[in-house]
Amino acid sequence: MLEKIVIANRGEIALRILRACREMGIKTVAVHSTADTNLKHVLLADETVCIGPAQSSASYLNMPAIISAAEVTDSVAIHPGYGFLSENADFAERVEDSGFTFIGPKSASIRLMGDKVSAIKAMKEAGVPCVPGSDGPLEDNPDENLRMAREIGYPIIIKASGGGGGRGMRVVHAEASLLNAITLTQAEARAAFGNDVVYMEKFLEHPRHIEVQVLADGQGNAIHLNERDCSMQRRHQKVIEEAPAPGITPEQRAEIGKRCVDACLKIGYRSAGTFEFLYQDGEFYFIEMNTRLQVEHPVTEMITGIDIVKQQLRIAAGEKLKLTQDDVHIYGHAIECRINAEDPKTFMPSPGLIKLWHSPGGPGIRVETHIYSGYAVPPYYDSMIGKLIAHGEDRPTAIARMRNALSEAVIEGIKTNIPLHQEIFQHSAFKGGGTDIHYLEKRLGL
Repeated sequence: MLEKIVIANRGEIALRILRACREMGIKTVAVHSTADTNLKHVLLADETVCIGPAQSSASYLNMPAIISAAEVTDSVAIHPGYGFLSENADFAERVEDSGFTFIGPKSASIRLMGDKVSAIKAMKEAGVPCVPGSDGPLEDNPDENLRMAREIGYPIIIKASGGGGGRGMRVVHAEASLLNAITLTQAEARAAFGNDVVYMEKFLEHPRHIEVQVLADGQGNAIHLNERDCSMQRRHQKVIEEAPAPGITPEQRAEIGKRCVDACLKIGYRSAGTFEFLYQDGEFYFIEMNTRLQVEHPVTEMITGIDIVKQQLRIAAGEKLKLTQDDVHIYGHAIECRINAEDPKTFMPSPGLIKLWHSPGGPGIRVETHIYSGYAVPPYYDSMIGKLIAHGEDRPTAIARMRNALSEAVIEGIKTNIPLHQEIFQHSAFKGGGTDIHYLEKRLGL
């Protein structure tokens, strides 16, 4: 087993990784910025190293500083968590080249799946269903692009190959707008990602966002841990996630899960990963693969009883996956609410001093957060300050428990989006399950 690891992240995910390491007897090194000296995991880690000023570019995105921290503390591995450098193939490669273990996929896998065009090509070859589209980059050929769009059928969407997080995409409803949309998306992609390659896909108007969690050891063994529904979104950012996805049949679950497992084996994938799909009219369409741990991994852990972080650590240590698909079962239903330090109406960030934090409790409630009374939320990072997870024997029970948890949670001193979550849980459409990815924005009038 890994003797000592660097946790190259912050906030609740860094604390989550630290707790898993403690259970497994692994020593931890917390790297942090000058703004994060009082983070809970920093206070609890075996060793700490300050790697730079508050700005992410000079600290949590500073590759040499993180690798140097591993060197000076005599660590053997680096866990990137999610966000920051977790899906940076160059970072994974530099970690490995420096003699450390990257707790995640091989850099080649990250690079393959990080480019949308190469990812779609690889998935089609592996038999994973994809959205009808250009099957590759758009060339500088207006007539061919117009012909292709007619064949696919409007509306279509132009996407940046290197895009993500809802950036680098443009929906086109009529042929007259197509060529201009391609040019604009290319310019935006070049400015945002340094890569102006774009491609074309059919735009699904009422899809749900369904994703499949996988584990693979890179040694010929892979399993899926069923699916999650992440359709409750605002500006392509997930707000609420749940597992299993309402309305997905056991037959559909087994079929799409097997295709994801087969794809892992075909590309030689290692570690935890997530295949993301749009789901409409009973069909799954691959959109991307997240080659890292997901924010919403706790809902899968709650319904399967499998600790995904521990599995990551064991796989990184070179162990073969001991679990088989027959070991994976679904126990009840779980829902997660992302708690953000933001105004629940304007969504503006709300950093500041937390005067009082009272954690909710009760049967089936899990709280993932790094905050505490007296902690000051800094203005430099993502606004998410925690996650509430509710598990129950069925979906109505999980919903009821989450409503209780939201009413019990007390955060004074800053604004949070808890009132938004409380409102959503009153919606009849949410209670019924199966809302599409546009539901929340339409409800909010955005």
